[in-house]
Amino acid sequence: MTLENLALIREIAASVDDPELPHVTIGDLGMVRSVEHEDGRIRVTLTPTYIGCPATEEILADVRSALAAADIDADVEMVMSPAWTTDWITEAGRAKLRAAGIAPPAPAGDQPTVMLDLPVACPRCSSRRTRRISDFGATACKAPYVCDACREPFESFKAL
Repeated sequence: MTLENLALIREIAASVDDPELPHVTIGDLGMVRSVEHEDGRIRVTLTPTYIGCPATEEILADVRSALAAADIDADVEMVMSPAWTTDWITEAGRAKLRAAGIAPPAPAGDQPTVMLDLPVACPRCSSRRTRRISDFGATACKAPYVCDACREPFESFKAL
């Protein structure tokens, strides 16, 4: 198994759409943690964006199907540690989220997290005159907001 083959397998796994965000792939979200070849087997390791995410089984099935369609036999597993962080969202993923009207959180980096309730930039008009409508959105990883400048509703990923 060459590095090129492992890179191709990673690319196939990363190309799977997130079932709750069909305009964003699991690669865009940074969910593909590793692709390894050990003891004659290929292992693809994924990390869910949220520990209680109801889409994890569908994501596993979709990755297995994508690999099988490419005639790749691999073990695909979901691991909870290390826990997924919004820092793993790629720049392309952040752009796709904004284009879909979802505000991605700013990268936290390696600095200690200090939770401040700063205004979230509207993904449509970039105004910071926004407000959270509720702590609970359509999925556990997002919260609904509204922009007071353009009056458009949008969702924002909760920083994790």
